[in-house]
Amino acid sequence: MKSYRIPFLILLGLNLLILAGLGAWWWRTHRAAEPAQSGASAEIVAEGPSLNATASAPSASPEASAALTPLAPIQLTPQRLQSIGVEVGQVKWKVIHDDIRVVGNVAVDEREQAYVQTRFSGWIQKVYANANFEYVKKGQPLFTIYSPDLVTTERELLLARQNETLLAKSTVPGVAAGAASLAQAALERLRQYNLPEREIARLETTGQVRQYLEVDSPVSGFITERNALPNLYVEPSTRLYTVANFSQVWVFAEVFQNDLGRVRAGDPATLTVDSYPGRTFWGRVDFVYPEVDMTTRTARVRMLFSNPGLVLKPGMFVNVDLQIPMGRQLVVPASAIFQTGTRSIAFLDRGHGYLQPRDVVAGPQVGNDYIVLKGLRSGDRIVTSANFLIDSESQLQAALGAFAPPPPPAAGTTANAEQAQIAFSSIPSPPRQGENAFEVKLTDAQGKAVAGAQVTLTFVLPPMPEMGMAGKRVEFTLSDKGNGNYEGQGNLPSGGTWQVSIVARRGGQVSATSQQSVDASGGS
Repeated sequence: MKSYRIPFLILLGLNLLILAGLGAWWWRTHRAAEPAQSGASAEIVAEGPSLNATASAPSASPEASAALTPLAPIQLTPQRLQSIGVEVGQVKWKVIHDDIRVVGNVAVDEREQAYVQTRFSGWIQKVYANANFEYVKKGQPLFTIYSPDLVTTERELLLARQNETLLAKSTVPGVAAGAASLAQAALERLRQYNLPEREIARLETTGQVRQYLEVDSPVSGFITERNALPNLYVEPSTRLYTVANFSQVWVFAEVFQNDLGRVRAGDPATLTVDSYPGRTFWGRVDFVYPEVDMTTRTARVRMLFSNPGLVLKPGMFVNVDLQIPMGRQLVVPASAIFQTGTRSIAFLDRGHGYLQPRDVVAGPQVGNDYIVLKGLRSGDRIVTSANFLIDSESQLQAALGAFAPPPPPAAGTTANAEQAQIAFSSIPSPPRQGENAFEVKLTDAQGKAVAGAQVTLTFVLPPMPEMGMAGKRVEFTLSDKGNGNYEGQGNLPSGGTWQVSIVARRGGQVSATSQQSVDASGGS
């Protein structure tokens, strides 16, 4: 065993030395690579500032990148605007109302219901109204009832009246007053039994007690519940009839919680029903219930409608249009708002094809319009079509980095004013890496030369981080050579596809702009 131990220890030591050497070599190479990487990053940032944002983008989450997608102003030629179908609208103040369309069900107005009950016990003898949904008028007899308590009280009143007459001339103090008070007490008890005044008058006039009292309907309407049957013993707690007036009805509808903030009691509403095509019923919101159904995320809204001809039947399925007045609001066409999921964007038309993105805060959509809460002013001209294409172009321009479109037209110029025409050329053509001569020809809409302008060229080479190339930007100013010709020299630092922005100014105002791409030859 001792002969194997020594070779084993020797091999173990050699392995440890090899591992230590490999670790030291890796550490030195790693430390040496860090300064080189730092220096390359600094060089890229110094050469092309726009790459800084591109290099840091991968560290952000996809959700954050989408939420912070940069947009840049763009300028399109009239031909390009026409080819993609750009249309322009205007921000304006408008008196509006919103329509919330829901479905509902007709129900009985509980405030137009009446219950028929007696205030005494007894036995029903004869029933006149003996069917549900039979129409009865106010004062129409419903049934007759025999009540021992009622008959006894009537007899007490007649007896008290007789005693009051006999003792009226009594000289004993308090006798006449006592007889009168007994009669008054019996009379009040009959009134507490809700005995009609006509029956009390008949009783005192004829002196005859009726064994069976006739009970009348307190209101006009339809019988929706009936419990009165011949020979039925009833008590004051027994509900014999329910009579409902259908001249006005309730309509219950379920409104989504997103719309609840706009619904108020008193708002007008209209109702249509398939049973009566072409007919519209008018009503109003009566009550908004303070509870939201957790399953459907809706709240119950009660509306009150008049019911001429009693054509609206309880239980009917109807269509309801809630007309919500919203007053005078700043609105834009709904197609002018581009929803990205995290932002609402509108593109302002600043004239001469110059389109500027603007973040806006949009309120609810009302018909074909959006209410604008923030970001736009009355009179602003905005793009109302092809917003998706414009947004894509704006994102592309922002991603290109240093390329900045020309400024918008100066105040006082009209959006439909005709620009000067720009003809651009270079010597050599196409340009190359190194020195080049650039020429611009300016003519007005009639083809006449435009002199006295300041013409600048801005060349931008987009960054390509996947190839480790930074963006580049150079700017040249051309000299006026007369007769609308402008010339100048410029050095392009590399070949590649350059984005060229040409801006001509006269008197401090932009008179013409153009954007185009040129492919420069040479190394990149």
